Amino acid sequence: MPLDLFIPTYFPDILQMSALVQSDNIVFEVCDNYQKQTLRNRTYIAHAQGTLAMFVPVKHNKTKGRQKTKMVQSESAFGWAANHWKSLQTAYRTAPFFEFYEDDLKDLFDSESIFLQQHNLAIIERLMELIGQEFKYSKTEAYQTDFPGRDWRRYGESKRNSPVNFPEYTQVFQNMNEFIANCSVLDALFNLGPQTLTYLKSIPLQDLT
Repeated sequence: MPLDLFIPTYFPDILQMSALVQSDNIVFEVCDNYQKQTLRNRTYIAHAQGTLAMFVPVKHNKTKGRQKTKMVQSESAFGWAANHWKSLQTAYRTAPFFEFYEDDLKDLFDSESIFLQQHNLAIIERLMELIGQEFKYSKTEAYQTDFPGRDWRRYGESKRNSPVNFPEYTQVFQNMNEFIANCSVLDALFNLGPQTLTYLKSIPLQDLT
């Protein structure tokens, strides 16, 4: 079975989460250098005004050189975690399954000070538990430009258009906006509930890597 290499991202989008649940050999990249403007510190949700980006502010690297992602910490001065939780409440409080999952997610927003990579891994572990997917993974021991397996890292590098046709499901604000595909998997979780895993496994991912 091939190895699948992923970047731990902040509340992964549906494409990445689908690839994770469809993988039998997950490896997380933990030896990379941090890059700005990627999904390492941001996610997108469906909101009344369309797509809303939620960013985790990170501390500036004082050495001016390259910084390993595993050393990147959030900037706690902005109250970002509380703001993200309020944004989720505003966007999804009328979703069918928000109240069902909110107590299981709230503690992920209790601290403004985190190591980003470690927090992202904890998020993914929690999401896998909530959707009912058995979850085992390994971590890289060194950075490799050419990975001897299926390399999904580029799908964590930025918000990019995907060649995948995502099946539509009913979103909270779909009467106001068109269906917003490939936002955070939280959107599917709050709208589909126990059917989220079935949805993720149904997404065709052939020939993406």
